[in-house]
Amino acid sequence: MNEEELKKRTKQFGLRIMKLVASLPKSIEGRAIGNQLIRSGTSVGANYRSACKARSRAEFIAKLGIVEEEADESAYWMELIIEGDLLKKEMVQPLLDEANEIVAIVAASRKSASQKIKKSQIANLKSQIQDPL
Repeated sequence: MNEEELKKRTKQFGLRIMKLVASLPKSIEGRAIGNQLIRSGTSVGANYRSACKARSRAEFIAKLGIVEEEADESAYWMELIIEGDLLKKEMVQPLLDEANEIVAIVAASRKSASQKIKKSQIANLKSQIQDPL
């Protein structure tokens, strides 16, 4: 999956979150969880876009960490919706699955980017040892 595809996917995730929150009951629980879910769910795409504009690999990795956290938090709120019987599981489960897939994709991307930093740091150390000033 390339950057543009993941941008679209995370935006669609946010739009689907908005629809799910709109369908929650207007109870104290529904509003409280809905407020939390709308924040975390819509921030996934916004933070991914921000990561794509990172000025360094370290900043990219840090911002991907935020995306991962927000997607995982969204999954938590959807689990509460299901287990608290606020909506039928069949209505929430596909979006919960998508949240978990986004978490997995971003975690793998973050791990890969981190490994590239470590390899470049090792290469820099080796070159400094071989070619001292």
